[in-house]
Amino acid sequence: MSEEREILTWERFGTASRELAQMVADDDFEPDMVLSIARGGLLIGGAMGYALSVKNTYTMNVEFYTGVDERLEVPRILPPAPDFVDLHNAKILIVDDVADTGHTLKSVEDFCEGKVGEVRTAVIYEKSHSVVKCDYVWKRTDLWINFPWSDQPPVAKRTWSVADA
Repeated sequence: MSEEREILTWERFGTASRELAQMVADDDFEPDMVLSIARGGLLIGGAMGYALSVKNTYTMNVEFYTGVDERLEVPRILPPAPDFVDLHNAKILIVDDVADTGHTLKSVEDFCEGKVGEVRTAVIYEKSHSVVKCDYVWKRTDLWINFPWSDQPPVAKRTWSVADA
């Protein structure tokens, strides 16, 4: 893996989230719900919810990455999973920080399939080898990305923590 990295600062995150939301608005897509993929999508999901005036935000926990460029064989949706009662006609915007392999996004899209009216995806970064081509992308890169929320080691270590992510 190359040592060169894409660096997202907090300031650039503010710009990225605003510009990404503008892409959605310019496309006249009005989501009824913003569905954030935790953990990386939590902050972008909140920013998108505010920028798009969507109060119905939800989080899905999906475990896939175990370290820098290390992952499980397949993504695992962790409980609690959303219950899409009365949302069969709803427009859902799935958001995450990056579509790297795209398998996490694909698993969430598959989970939503047939339960809601329409699903679109928005990410800050998309990599060329992603199996999902997102509807809204702030920037494309094939570099490993340092996000401001995960570029420092945890202050509390746990036995299951990702080391040196």
